[in-house]
Amino acid sequence: MVRGLGELESTIMEHMWAIRQPASVRAVLEHLRQDRTIAYTTVMTVMDKLHTKGMLKRKSAGRAYIYEAVSSKEAYTAEVMRESLAGSGNRAATLVHFLERLTPEEASALEAALQVYPPGGRGA
Repeated sequence: MVRGLGELESTIMEHMWAIRQPASVRAVLEHLRQDRTIAYTTVMTVMDKLHTKGMLKRKSAGRAYIYEAVSSKEAYTAEVMRESLAGSGNRAATLVHFLERLTPEEASALEAALQVYPPGGRGA
């Protein structure tokens, strides 16, 4: 199950997805301090929670941890979309409403995605 993210969790994950490499709490803190005043312990606690939620993996580096995103932003977003669809009650109606609201750019992206991954399913 995908759990929702709070504001600071989202900000940290956006940074981790953008850098695409492992980072210490200190490195993330320095990035966040460009836009806000925030304590090291706050960032450490939130990154620990993201680890508990399965969003970040970590390895020990001396007295600290080095964190890395478990999946890409796109994979996370796809899982959120899939769970939303599954919880909608009427998947077909939900998909119709979704398709009705697509911008031309989104429709083009969907068409391109279907060329890469045909609607027959996984490997069909």
